[in-house]
Amino acid sequence: MKEQTNIPTGKVERASRFVTTGLKVGTNYLKHYTKKLIDPSISREELHADNAEDIYDTLSNLKGSALKVAQMLSMDRGMLPKAYTERFAMSQYSAPPLSGPLVINTFVKTLGKTPSQLYDKFEIQASNAASIGQVHKAWKDGKQLAIKIQYPGVANSVKSDLRIVKPFAIRIVGMNEVDMDKYFEEIETKLLEETDYELELRRSVEVSQQCAHIPNLVFPVYYPEMSSNRIITMDWLHGFHLKEFLELNPSQEVRDKIGQALWDFYQFQVHKLKKVHADPHPGNFLMREDGTVGIFDFGCIKEIPEDFYINYFLLVDKEILKDEARRKEIYTALEMIHPSDTEKEIVFFSALFQKMIDMLTLPFTLETFDFGDESYFAEIYAYMDYVSNLKEVRESKVARGSRHSLYVNRTYFGLYSILSDLKAKVVTGNDRIQDLIKKAL
Repeated sequence: MKEQTNIPTGKVERASRFVTTGLKVGTNYLKHYTKKLIDPSISREELHADNAEDIYDTLSNLKGSALKVAQMLSMDRGMLPKAYTERFAMSQYSAPPLSGPLVINTFVKTLGKTPSQLYDKFEIQASNAASIGQVHKAWKDGKQLAIKIQYPGVANSVKSDLRIVKPFAIRIVGMNEVDMDKYFEEIETKLLEETDYELELRRSVEVSQQCAHIPNLVFPVYYPEMSSNRIITMDWLHGFHLKEFLELNPSQEVRDKIGQALWDFYQFQVHKLKKVHADPHPGNFLMREDGTVGIFDFGCIKEIPEDFYINYFLLVDKEILKDEARRKEIYTALEMIHPSDTEKEIVFFSALFQKMIDMLTLPFTLETFDFGDESYFAEIYAYMDYVSNLKEVRESKVARGSRHSLYVNRTYFGLYSILSDLKAKVVTGNDRIQDLIKKAL
């Protein structure tokens, strides 16, 4: 893969890249409609593929917040056309890496030493490159290490990048700008946290220790003395990313063990710690043939407010939701319906949300759940597609859903997606969760 010798860090330079991409996208639309005049049977798939390639090429070279938004969108399979999700998924661990001189410069600036002065051996070529940083292999005192290096200018460009990428996101997703504002505020907060590697290091150590009792999970050891505000040094974890792992044709038993470990990991965090590793894309997990899974990258941690937590998980209680008045209270607390809604809107949106909740919370209501049930996910995606195309939804003047739901929902959608690809059968009942909590006391 071709390396980058520089990353545009100035606001004007970064903005100009987006303008150029916008012109390319406009040209793609013109080409599409010209072809369609000649051949009305032409679908929009080619248009989506061309746009996805042009937008991704720009984002992958800009790195940072712009590319991170693409990564987030790639996880929402029911939200984007397939061409976008497939292309944007590359941002999870295969973006173009930085060149060697830029890497060395980061070490000298933040740690005062070159990699060769810090480690016994350091591979100047990156092993993985994603949105916020890239990873290199190193060795010291016989240990193989993973060195995470943040791209230059990432922290300083978060706010300006989000302002620029917002129109792209609105157009791709098809939402009104009013729907995006509070969510972009939440995204900005989390992205600024992700660029704080000192905060990530503290969280990594803390959450790894708190979850160490969960079976079949493996966490790296972290080394603060070889870390800085733009570098994190940790043990190198061996294993396979999800796609590579599935190509090994693992047994159902191994799939189930990994699936259970991931389910336990997330449920324990949510219900006990009230904070959660909110970046569950395949690039953050390494799966092994013995049924264990390595977990790293704690840059994105969502802390869950108590009042949101209580109302969110009341959605699992079917008996409570049968009470119309109580259900309205919960939906209002979660900002799914609003005080300004008419009675007709309350009835309409309550019915929409109730069906979606019934589908999405089904695993929580059973003792075990088969995430390999393709019909279950087909029903969810079909319903999400149906809802997104409803006139009442598209023309809604208010954003529906608390800002806190953005990362919590994203966490569960990401988890469901991985468990679906694993086709894992998982114990999902509440007794399992309570048992994990007791063992941590």
